[in-house]
Amino acid sequence: MNIMGKINKNSGIYAITKGFFISIILSLLFVFIYAVILVNTNIQESTIRPVLITITSISILIGSSISSMKIKNKGLLNGILVSLLYFVTFYLLSSITVCGFTFSLSSVIMIIVGVFIGAIGGIIGVNIKK
Repeated sequence: MNIMGKINKNSGIYAITKGFFISIILSLLFVFIYAVILVNTNIQESTIRPVLITITSISILIGSSISSMKIKNKGLLNGILVSLLYFVTFYLLSSITVCGFTFSLSSVIMIIVGVFIGAIGGIIGVNIKK
């Protein structure tokens, strides 16, 4: 017998986790595509920061919308949780892999914008009709 039991696909934790993983996968996919484009074209390296901010925002928006679509309530909270989980994961991975990682003003601004975008995505997800 399974000790953990069945996973309730209608639970909030499942929806938030699903939205988080969708955000991560989308970010990795978009960053990979951008890296290929950056290497094979004459695009300036100065475009890296704005493109990464855009990729992060779009990924969080989509992930938080998907997490809130199934639950149909508390979209604001679900979206914020997806975005916070996203940032905590990336900042933990960054601090492990990059020597001397610190928070900067741009990091704080990115987190605030990401949480705001996550909240908007959660609200959108709750209001999407199937």
